[in-house]
Amino acid sequence: MAIIAASPRGKAGSGRRVGWKRSRQILGLLYAMPTMIYVAVFFVLPVCLVFLMSSSSWSLLTGSKAINFPDNYSNVSAGALFWPAVWFTIEYTVLVTFFLVGLGLGLALLVQEGSRWIGALRTSFLLPSALGLATASLLYWGLYSGSIGPLNGVLDAINSTGIRAGLIDPANQVTFLGSGTTALLSTTFLIVWKFSGFYMLILLVGLQAIPHDIYEAASIDGASRWQTFRSITLPLLRRSLALSLILCITGSLLAFDQFYVLTHGGPDNTTVTVVQLIYREAFIRQNLGTAAALSIVLLVALLALNAIQFRGIRAAGDD
Repeated sequence: MAIIAASPRGKAGSGRRVGWKRSRQILGLLYAMPTMIYVAVFFVLPVCLVFLMSSSSWSLLTGSKAINFPDNYSNVSAGALFWPAVWFTIEYTVLVTFFLVGLGLGLALLVQEGSRWIGALRTSFLLPSALGLATASLLYWGLYSGSIGPLNGVLDAINSTGIRAGLIDPANQVTFLGSGTTALLSTTFLIVWKFSGFYMLILLVGLQAIPHDIYEAASIDGASRWQTFRSITLPLLRRSLALSLILCITGSLLAFDQFYVLTHGGPDNTTVTVVQLIYREAFIRQNLGTAAALSIVLLVALLALNAIQFRGIRAAGDD
């Protein structure tokens, strides 16, 4: 049996291919290095520090004192405001998600077809999302104010006609932020106004990715608009809807700025969110250990919730 030896040219070609692949891997690593450094410095290290703080007795002024691992986590649920804050955050999340995703889908359907004024309409819907959340909250604080807000005169005019809107106290002052229920609804209106255009954009991209041939075939078969929406649009829009739900739920569970500016957790601590509770423990009570433990609990809850949602997305994609 003859043994055929590999030619030197073949070995050289193979060596060049290996060296080319290795150089591409090194180049890719160099491109990814800035992001890796950013994530390590601004995410991994802070998370490790929070884990360390949650297992120790930390003070804002004196730093770490002693290991206090179980007490910090037991103090989380023992606080008087913990469960009210949890339930209020869940209530706010459900309310915002329902209205925000629903309105975003409605706006996306409204501006789906191109026409002369659709570009201006899309821009007007998207403009509020360009504002910072703290800026928008301060703007609505002035709008809701009973002393400087323009709504007071409008409600006074309504009250003078004998129509009781339920938002005017006996002194004819706006009470949008005067109770837990009205403060929740007023804050929800602010968030829906600000972010509905953003979710409209996400869902509009999903709508435009649906082939028009499918709609034409459904029209030829005599399907109504409702049947087309239920049987074609919604199933093919599941991934965009799932992304919107993930972003909306995660952002709502981390709500802080809007309630800090509008209500400061009031009245009577009825609008305290979980993140506000972390802020109070850390910077008002100066108990960083309990605040860090609460942050870890919230992080674990968000990771579990996002894992369930991503699993649902993959299951929907396999159907």
